[in-house]
Amino acid sequence: MRPEEVVKKIHWLGHDGFLLEGSTKVCFDPYQLTADWPADLILISHDHFDHCSPEDLAKVRKESSVIVTDASSASKLEGDVRVVAPGDRLTVKGVDIEVGPAYNTDKEFHPRSAGMLSFVVTLDGVRYYHAGDTDEIPEMKDLKVDVAFLPVSGTYVMTAEQAVKAARAVRPKLAIPMHYAAIVGSEDDAKKFKKALEGEIETVILKKE
Repeated sequence: MRPEEVVKKIHWLGHDGFLLEGSTKVCFDPYQLTADWPADLILISHDHFDHCSPEDLAKVRKESSVIVTDASSASKLEGDVRVVAPGDRLTVKGVDIEVGPAYNTDKEFHPRSAGMLSFVVTLDGVRYYHAGDTDEIPEMKDLKVDVAFLPVSGTYVMTAEQAVKAARAVRPKLAIPMHYAAIVGSEDDAKKFKKALEGEIETVILKKE
């Protein structure tokens, strides 16, 4: 995997939203989109309004799109929706999906009992980890991924400093900060994250599209 080539296929849609370009177009957590981004596969991490947004989902969903999410989010959505839980594995449209947990360890916004999700997707031979809304959790050290999208804003998720520890646990070839510059956090959080990992893990701050 050449990180510079992979970065070209990743579009940051703001907050926790990403679109991956490849043989299948994969979208995570679309929110406050400024344009349509049609996707074949849509992954929703949990039912909070800034992740499960039917209005924004309409901008990425096609008639043939498949949505993969938790039961609580599924109740708000229409179309081909597949309900999953942490520990599940499935293949949709040629994309292997491993479903993991996402939860807080020192706050109660995302309790482990709620069954909120993270995802590892394998697209065209590259393994992408979308951490969802989470703190640094023990399950991260067992991951083997090429790219990690990690929240950095604090308040509801990890701070930049905690996200650095998470990146060191995951050890991706490429780390990309998320969950800032929308509801909480700013680009300064992303910059702190990147600076702390200099010389250890290649980190890229994407521009919102």
